[in-house]
Amino acid sequence: MSKKVQAIYLWWHKSVIDQELLQSLPNLKVIANSGVGMDHLDLKLVASFGVKVANAPCDVSGSTADTEVALLLASARRLVEGYHVAISSGMEYCEADFLGVEVTGATLRINGMGSIGYKIALRAKAFEMNILYHNRTWRKEQEEQAVGATYCKKIDSLLQKADFVMVVVSLTPLTDELIGKREMELMKPAATLINISGGTIQNCPATALQTGVIRAAALEVTYPEPLPRLPSLLITLLKLENIIITPHLSIKTGKATYMITEEAAENILAALNGLPIPSEVLPS
Repeated sequence: MSKKVQAIYLWWHKSVIDQELLQSLPNLKVIANSGVGMDHLDLKLVASFGVKVANAPCDVSGSTADTEVALLLASARRLVEGYHVAISSGMEYCEADFLGVEVTGATLRINGMGSIGYKIALRAKAFEMNILYHNRTWRKEQEEQAVGATYCKKIDSLLQKADFVMVVVSLTPLTDELIGKREMELMKPAATLINISGGTIQNCPATALQTGVIRAAALEVTYPEPLPRLPSLLITLLKLENIIITPHLSIKTGKATYMITEEAAENILAALNGLPIPSEVLPS
C-alpha cells in the first residue's frame, strides 16, 4: 500500500513520522495534525521529502479553558481524594481536618495570556479571583479591565504571592523547563501548580509535593505521556495524594473533536487538489 498513501492524518502523535517512514511513502503529499502543537514533528525533515504539513488551529480554547478551571477547582477542594474517601470500605464520616482551600477571592497567576489564558481569566473572574498574568506582550487595556487582570513583567513576581499558578504557554526552546526547582521554591507552600502546556514545561514536581514546597499540583500533560509505570514513579508521583494527573482531556469533547477532524480533512483535500492549504505550517 505504500505507493498509494498520499496523506497522513495524525491523531495523538501517531504514527511516528521519521525518516524511515517518509522514505517508504514515495507519493506522500501532506501530513495533517489533529491539533496546534507541532513539537512531535521534525518539520525540516518532512519538508526535505517535499511533504507539506498542516495543523488544526481551530478555536477550541473554550473547551481547554473549561478543563483547566475544572482542574483548579478539583485540586483546591480535593475532589479526587474526597471521592476515594467516600467510596472506601470503612467510610463512616469525613475527618474534620480534611480541608481544601478557597477559590473565591484567591490570587490566580496566569503565565501565558493567549486565547486560552484569557478565557481562563474570564472564568476566574466569576470566582472573584485576583488575576495577575505574565505574557510576551501586554493585553489591551480594555481586555485587562474586562477580567480585572494585572500584568507582571517578571515571572518571579508572578510566582511569589500566587495561590494558584496556571501555566498556559506554547512549548518552545524558550519555555522548555520553564517551571523547575527554583521556580517552585519561589511559590508559597500553600500554592497549587496547574500545567496545561507541554509536559517538559515543568520538571516533575514530585519532590516539591512530597516535601511541602507547594501544596498541590494538577497536570493536564506530562512528559513522557503517558508516564511510564516504573517503581520509582509509582512511589514518588503516581501515588501522591496531592496531585491530579489527567490524560490530556482539554480538547476531548464531541464538538471539539469534530471541529479538529473537519479542519484536518480540509487541509488534506486542499493539498491533494493542489490548492493552498488553509493551515499550512512551514519549517522555521
